Amino acid sequence: MNSDIQIAGDWLDIPHLLPPVPAHPSTVSGFAHLARAIAADRASWEPLVEYDATSRWYHRLRTGPGYEVWLLSWVPGQGSEAHDHGRSSGLFTVLHGRLTERTAHGQRALRPGAHHVIAPGYAHDIVNDSLEPAVSLHIYFPGLTEMPFHAVPGAQPATTAPALAAPVTAAPAAAMFGGAGG
Repeated sequence: MNSDIQIAGDWLDIPHLLPPVPAHPSTVSGFAHLARAIAADRASWEPLVEYDATSRWYHRLRTGPGYEVWLLSWVPGQGSEAHDHGRSSGLFTVLHGRLTERTAHGQRALRPGAHHVIAPGYAHDIVNDSLEPAVSLHIYFPGLTEMPFHAVPGAQPATTAPALAAPVTAAPAAAMFGGAGG
């Protein structure tokens, strides 16, 4: 008697029988799961973290089809200035330390493990107003292409700066989060 493998062969050798791999997570929950998985794998990101007293440090940790993941460090007193993320949606979480988010509606403390979802055009400022360094993880869909700065959170953009760019010293590395494009 023949087994299924003898008849059909090893199913791993027949890619057309495998379910299609999604191009990217398609829900906020999917991106939150990705953020939790990356955060849990401290050995993959912790050795990359650098602290720079002159400017926020950032490193593109990963790219995927239609999204990118950034790792940022914040020494006490560093902030982002009021900005939005253009047409990109975002999800970010604090991995270490504490940050404060300021918007036109007030401010809130950001602690490790909580996920914060950002809609396209959502203006905010992030600052480390604690006495300890902090590290955060940011996922953008689609990948970040612009970062308009605002005079204050919630105001019209004052200037538009190019998106984050991987620093030279870094190691290689239509609905919210839905569909292709956005």
